[in-house]
Amino acid sequence: MNYKVGSLFAGVGGVCLGFKSAFNEKGGYQLIWANELDEQAIKTYRCNFEHNMIPGDIEKIVKPERAKADGEEALFAQKKMQMLAQPIDVLTAGFPCQAFSIAGSRKGFDDHRGNLFYSIIDLVNDLGKVAYKPRILFLENVKNLRSHDQGRTYQVIKSEIENAGYIVKDATLNTKTYTTLPQNRERMFIVCFLKQSDADKFTLFEQLESIKIKSSDDQRRTNIARVLDLHKSKEELNAYYYTPEKYPHYFINKAQYAALSEDKRKKERIHIGEEIDTEFEFYQLRRGMYVRKNTQGICPTLTANMGTGGHNVPLIKVADGVRKLTPSETFKLQGFPISDGYVLPENMSNGHLYKQAGNSVSVDLIRLIANALLDVLQAD
Repeated sequence: MNYKVGSLFAGVGGVCLGFKSAFNEKGGYQLIWANELDEQAIKTYRCNFEHNMIPGDIEKIVKPERAKADGEEALFAQKKMQMLAQPIDVLTAGFPCQAFSIAGSRKGFDDHRGNLFYSIIDLVNDLGKVAYKPRILFLENVKNLRSHDQGRTYQVIKSEIENAGYIVKDATLNTKTYTTLPQNRERMFIVCFLKQSDADKFTLFEQLESIKIKSSDDQRRTNIARVLDLHKSKEELNAYYYTPEKYPHYFINKAQYAALSEDKRKKERIHIGEEIDTEFEFYQLRRGMYVRKNTQGICPTLTANMGTGGHNVPLIKVADGVRKLTPSETFKLQGFPISDGYVLPENMSNGHLYKQAGNSVSVDLIRLIANALLDVLQAD
């Protein structure tokens, strides 16, 4: 038996792919529909999934009257009918995190994006009116959601979910701790059950200590090699390389630094060729002021601002120089099987692709939780 899944804030399909790839001999999940607002993310999503993508503002979909001023009330009412056309067993939502994250404004519900959470509750209640509420809600956000506004924000969220009839379980998981993906990425997962018996059977969050993955240095290097295209040369990836010709201000030797007048001399001398000197390590060029090596030996958290230009993409030392990660590598660091079933659109800018990877989730971590939920659903 396959359990039906609907996905809000689907992005490029990280959560959907995690659920799609979770299965056993008894069955798995069937993706029924997904919703996303960003047009570029939708293009990437549609390259990889065949089920119904319902594009548009979820606030207007759950309340079509909000689109009346734009003359689109009927259009959004139709989109809502598509979501309510058949019952679903699981509703997933990686609702926008910028309102709560360190990288964002941290305004919480004062930020419009924070209030998008209420559209999830509205849809759940509407699904309950036409058939039944999803048996499980699977929500994902940044770890700072728990502490935002001294914990009050999360208490509001939890109370709203409980008022909708759900039992809430939550945990903060780091990609590097529970998967072989070499990325430091902490996210909060909120899993909600309509039935107390399901909540009782879901014990993954109580067993986290026993499923941690411990990697040796050799294994770490193997994991990194698996997601980086280290076999590709400068000739193939020239656009991603840092060279003195392209970035002379990032290749300043001691003599050049000493010769600079004080008003032109930065606080720290940067010479990428000297500072980024070890393979199988990750580096960042912080605000163009200094180079920082990741102390954990893995990739730092990929962020959406990788797509905003500048030098926000992590850097690596390779056999023939120093370069930044390619868009494909950032997707693979999130667990997307590039070259093995998942494709990136042709003619899409690197900026859009970097943003999409940074906004996504770690597929392997989603699969871990989805498999545990599958055991719960199949226990009946």
